[in-house]
Amino acid sequence: MPRVVVAGNWKMNQAYSEGIKLATDINHGCNGIEGVEVILAPPHVSLFGIKEAIGNGPVKLAAQNMFYEDYGAFTGEISPVMLRDVCDYVILGHSERRMMFGESNQVVNMKARSAIKHGISPIICIGETTDERDSGKAEIVIRKQLQQSLDNLVDISGIIIAYEPVWAIGTGQSATPTIANDMMGGCIRDTLASVFGSQSDDMPILYGGSVNSVNATDFLSSESINGILVGSASLDGSNFVDIVRQASKAC
Repeated sequence: MPRVVVAGNWKMNQAYSEGIKLATDINHGCNGIEGVEVILAPPHVSLFGIKEAIGNGPVKLAAQNMFYEDYGAFTGEISPVMLRDVCDYVILGHSERRMMFGESNQVVNMKARSAIKHGISPIICIGETTDERDSGKAEIVIRKQLQQSLDNLVDISGIIIAYEPVWAIGTGQSATPTIANDMMGGCIRDTLASVFGSQSDDMPILYGGSVNSVNATDFLSSESINGILVGSASLDGSNFVDIVRQASKAC
């Protein structure tokens, strides 16, 4: 049975002091909420300060990205060696990385293998564009993203999959729970089973894309959705904690 996960991706938001306060408030608000794994992904510059501020509280940390090499002449990049002492997770393959920075499934796969090597669990993002959905190619695209991003991975115990249809990210137009549930319970779960067999039964699949405290329960109540990856709504501490509470009730 997959665990229930609520993750917040702050993207390029929150200055250092703002991030410390927001993470501290969320960490405090999540005390006593049971049955949910809570993850925050602040900008890299805030990770170590937030780690120190929240201590051993209920919130775990994720990096928003990382490079696949341990060291080297890669100006501006962050390696898994630099992250492993502060992060339990790393977000890989987000649509913004794929579209704006040209990251391919193969690059996502190299990053995932490097993360696992250093004890960091990947949150691997997949999702189709509007054109791909409208042309009936959504499932083909999702299967390819999964198969290539997960190629040659052996230890999948910590991996999380996040289904974020590109047309729903930051647009205010979330997929309906029915669309998300059908894609996640059918195409995504079936593809994982075809690659990993029963090992993938416990792998959480999260929905992401314009999720907020108003619509969160609708998604969390769906049979095939094991949690959510929250974007802009995670920048409001009280709203994000409310989503975590909803997840606790739903599970």
